[in-house]
Amino acid sequence: MAVTIKDVARESGVNISTVSRSLNGSYGVNKETRERVIAVAHRLNYRPNRVARGLATGQSNTLGLIVSDIRNPYFSEVARGAEDAAWHAGCDVVLCNSDLDPAKQMRYVSSLLEKRVDGMLVNSIADLSKRQQEQLAASGIPIVLLNRPAGVKAFSSISVENYEGGVLAGNYLLELGHRKMAFLSGPKRHGSFSERGRGFEFALAQSGKAAEPLILNDDQSFAGGYQMTKQLLSQDRAITAVFAANDVIAYGLIRAAMEAGLRIPQDLSVVGFDDLEMSAILHPPLTTIRQPKYEIGRAAMEMLLARTKARGRSAAEPEHRILGVQLVIRESCGRA
Repeated sequence: MAVTIKDVARESGVNISTVSRSLNGSYGVNKETRERVIAVAHRLNYRPNRVARGLATGQSNTLGLIVSDIRNPYFSEVARGAEDAAWHAGCDVVLCNSDLDPAKQMRYVSSLLEKRVDGMLVNSIADLSKRQQEQLAASGIPIVLLNRPAGVKAFSSISVENYEGGVLAGNYLLELGHRKMAFLSGPKRHGSFSERGRGFEFALAQSGKAAEPLILNDDQSFAGGYQMTKQLLSQDRAITAVFAANDVIAYGLIRAAMEAGLRIPQDLSVVGFDDLEMSAILHPPLTTIRQPKYEIGRAAMEMLLARTKARGRSAAEPEHRILGVQLVIRESCGRA
């Protein structure tokens, strides 16, 4: 049977509260008693019951992280940044995958609340409905939204300059002489991808040199990029450049283009968004818009931790933080 705090108290010859104060480093226990209690706890291999401690203190030191799909290396880097920040704060992270399913996302929210997490980072895959916002607000714990614009005012959020990233991609392809272009996006109403597309469209419209880009929607995955490219090539073979809403979509795009006998970048130029590690070693290396993935996760977790500490003492206004992006030029783009 598991050793309890009562066993440590009995072996040490002190009461339970003295054991608790000794192990927590609290005041009111002399050095000799503290050392004796700690030695007994080590000898008995005692492990504190964090669930019981959480019930007593009102904090579990556990935080939830809901992402769309951990198989996407983007989320791996974000999760690593979040986990590192939580580790340094002495907290654990429970990772959940929504699998791009809004219903599953909200089920995980309920599950994490049942586990009494102190707060949640949520990578919302689509615009939150009014009912979903009310559900999250009613949870009574701090919530930080990942990759969401500041439009959802009730919760803190962290995102990047998605619109500016789209402008950078559009202007770069225009400089290379491209006029017939396409944008391969993820699901419709995906806030971040929609902003990237709007920036891309703005750059092309402002130039006065290009028609509106052809826009396709599908899953934000390798398979989605592959299918959208098959559709694109069946619709318009005159396209000379494509902006993909993320690098994983770009990977699927390149696979489908090569199968169709197109060369990158001689026949088709490609720009991604994310700057995943794989993008630098792809053949050819992918030109992309870099966003600070690890920093997003770390900063989001630090925001969440600050709000969990302030919980109950103040009703701080939601914080909305936006990080910068930059164009990384490699070899997947050529002149038209």
